[in-house]
Amino acid sequence: MQYKNQTVVVTGASSGIGQGIAIAFGKSGANVVVNYHSDEAGAQHTMDIINQSGGKGFIHQADVSQEDEVTELFRETIARYGSFDVLINNAGIQMDNTFSRMTLEEWKGVIDTNLSGQFLCAREAIRHFEKRQHVKGCKGNIIFISSVHDLIPWAGHVNYAASKGGILMLMKSLALEVAPQKIRVNAISPGAIATDINEDVWSDEEKKKALLKLIPYQRIGNVDDIGQVATWLASADSDYVVGTTIYVDGGMTLYPGFVDNG
Repeated sequence: MQYKNQTVVVTGASSGIGQGIAIAFGKSGANVVVNYHSDEAGAQHTMDIINQSGGKGFIHQADVSQEDEVTELFRETIARYGSFDVLINNAGIQMDNTFSRMTLEEWKGVIDTNLSGQFLCAREAIRHFEKRQHVKGCKGNIIFISSVHDLIPWAGHVNYAASKGGILMLMKSLALEVAPQKIRVNAISPGAIATDINEDVWSDEEKKKALLKLIPYQRIGNVDDIGQVATWLASADSDYVVGTTIYVDGGMTLYPGFVDNG
């Protein structure tokens, strides 16, 4: 029970990668704050699994793109537990379109949630961590959940890729600023992970075959792959890891088109 008596806030924890990370921390004994935007049933399912595995926590609805709702999320967390130790900055959306047809609403919708939302949550976490006294070693951890598309361009998804590229420098700049205060900031960039949002790809043999051409390790990831990295990255075992992005992608960022001399 590595995280017993610790509290972890996970945004976007009602499904997919966020759900997997929340469950991983729950299985490690943490108090888990399961944030969700609209899928209350999914958030409750996450919480049920956490409770069954020995963890505990509560669910809290908040749109991370709204400053007042983010403030309330962290106010409620501190009211219940007195403090918190880890923020998993995960909530994100896609609103895909070709560039010439992309509306301002589609652009702003993704940027507001994926980038501004992570800024707002990180800011609340930093404000709290800076006040923590009598904490040995690390005062707090922030892990940004990004994507391989913080490096890999993605046609037809310009808003999404731009948001993830922004997260890369948001994370690094923040890490540099707060490391002297013994606050650790890092990121995880997943590759192709099997979740409900992309089920049409990994459940279709032809589409799956095409996707595997982009993955040198020749398998699609699962949410446990990300959860295991997150629990390590937030632990004392990784205490000297600061301002780093860990790519959990089966080698997708290795330019697989050059596997046979290009």
